[in-house]
Amino acid sequence: MSASTKPELAPPAPPRRRRRRWVRLAVIGLIAVVLATIGLHGRLPSPQDILGALGGAKYSWIALAALLQVVSIESFALQQRRLLNSLGAHLTRGHVMAITLAGTALSISMPAGPAVSTAFTIREYQRGGATREASAASAIVSGLASIGGLALLYAGGGLALLARNPDGLLSWRPLVVVVGMAALTTALVLAGRRFARRPAPAPDALPTAGNRVTRALQNLLRAAGDAWRAGAGLRASDWVFALVYATVKWLADLLCLVAVAEALHLQVGVATMATVYLTVQIVRQVPLTPGGVGVVETALIAGLTAAGATGVGAAAAVLVYRVLSCWALIPIGGIAAVVLRRQRGRESA
Repeated sequence: MSASTKPELAPPAPPRRRRRRWVRLAVIGLIAVVLATIGLHGRLPSPQDILGALGGAKYSWIALAALLQVVSIESFALQQRRLLNSLGAHLTRGHVMAITLAGTALSISMPAGPAVSTAFTIREYQRGGATREASAASAIVSGLASIGGLALLYAGGGLALLARNPDGLLSWRPLVVVVGMAALTTALVLAGRRFARRPAPAPDALPTAGNRVTRALQNLLRAAGDAWRAGAGLRASDWVFALVYATVKWLADLLCLVAVAEALHLQVGVATMATVYLTVQIVRQVPLTPGGVGVVETALIAGLTAAGATGVGAAAAVLVYRVLSCWALIPIGGIAAVVLRRQRGRESA
């Protein structure tokens, strides 16, 4: 065979594409820094005071806090894998963890982050072999379990604190809100399980008339019904495990804050700190800013100072906690997204 007839090797991936990926990651990180700066401007002590508080920290406790944050993320990933396996999709642990990290980074760094993160997660599960119904059902059940886990943690801790010290709670109103959330979630699950027993309508029995918008809405409702039917049809043990994993996720995140407070010598009891944390988490469910930037920090600092911590100590503790639980996850999630994309490229090659 002559040199002119030899088959040519496939050209390597253009470096411009790789540069665009890292540019996007850098832009996302810059947006997060800008939002944090705007949200916290004028609400923190001077940097010198915060650095002084950090200088006297017990870093063994901060290392424990970082480990607890890993446990929190791992619990969510294990919950997702369990749900997907029960729905007939078998993704590896590492694959689910990468999707979890990338989705978390999107959720806390972009406007309408939870919606963008959910759409991304469902798409990645489908690329991993899950059906559209299973992917959407996993997201629905996970959301309900997250509310249930927060409610369980708050209700259990609140009732224990009330039994020990009726005046220990900063406010009883968040407990009422959480109990209402738990009741609504339970009602939705029971209604969904009853709905799941009904046979799905045949495709030819579904209406297809109407304009493009009407058909799009019909398709959306049909897909939502299929996902809800799949999720509600899970076994009771699957729901229990989803709730347990969600509770562990919230508890590990709470203990992360407790460990950071211990590292910075905050004079706040664990029970009072749990009350502050859970109250702020209820506020955080309303997505006023990406990742709750500015809102969560301000609410936590206000709650901790009201509970007896100094302003400098509370600010330093909240900043360290938010670095571990929010800001550090943005670049880590960006790297996970790059790994997922490269994996898809190798599989398609």
